Amino acid sequence: MIPPAFDYERADSAEHAVQLLGQLGDDAKLLAGGHSLIPLMRLRLAAPSTLVDIGKVDELAYVRDAGDHVAIGAMTRHEAVHGDALLREHCPILPYAAGLVGDPQVRRRGTIGGASAHGDPASDIPSTLVALGATFVVRGASGERTVPASDFFRGFFEVDVAPDELLTEIRVPKTGASGWSYQKFNHRAQDWATVGVAAVVDRSNGSVSHAAIALTSMGEVPIRAASVEAALASGAGPADAAEHADEGTNPVSDPFGSSEYRRALSKVLTRRALEEALSR
Repeated sequence: MIPPAFDYERADSAEHAVQLLGQLGDDAKLLAGGHSLIPLMRLRLAAPSTLVDIGKVDELAYVRDAGDHVAIGAMTRHEAVHGDALLREHCPILPYAAGLVGDPQVRRRGTIGGASAHGDPASDIPSTLVALGATFVVRGASGERTVPASDFFRGFFEVDVAPDELLTEIRVPKTGASGWSYQKFNHRAQDWATVGVAAVVDRSNGSVSHAAIALTSMGEVPIRAASVEAALASGAGPADAAEHADEGTNPVSDPFGSSEYRRALSKVLTRRALEEALSR
């Protein structure tokens, strides 16, 4: 289908993009990689009055060492995240998950900021960032503010970015020697996750000292598997802890799997993720 008519503006900088959003009103939308927005427009599920293209805002495409965390510009492409040596050293789960996004064409065009700001609960990137305890930097006319990942994803395709604001950076804590795993089940290699599990686990003296488990496609937002984390903290093994994976979730039923199927699958993938993370 052909999308409805819209105006087009190209931003020269992050500041210019914020100015345009403030001038154009709530019906304007940012265009980064376009792999999520353009299909919605073609299906008439989105009808922005103006597209503000930030595809050439190179100042937002970077990966930098920032001491206790790695700073990633919102316009950094998935393929750049996947291949970045700094991230592979200090936060390997994120480049691994980025390598599972779509296909090579999607990864070379889509951005980590776009995947985050789109807020799709079936996306690999948001749940991975939730497990990592990432922080999002959002810029508006009144300046910058930071939002923890636990508060950033607010609902189905809804994030804590106002219509006149721009996501500029994602700050990811360095995981050190933590074990990690991202497990994903999908029907075809380029599909969204039917269910995914991101696990980051610290061990000391033979027991789990900290664990962060986040679930993909198990509700309206990426979900921390708090019951799994509590079970691990109490000394449960991976298999027993994984039995709690679907607690507090609300998975949908769709052509890719029923709610009951997703609940069962979340337990299997959580066990696999914990076993792999604890073996690293």
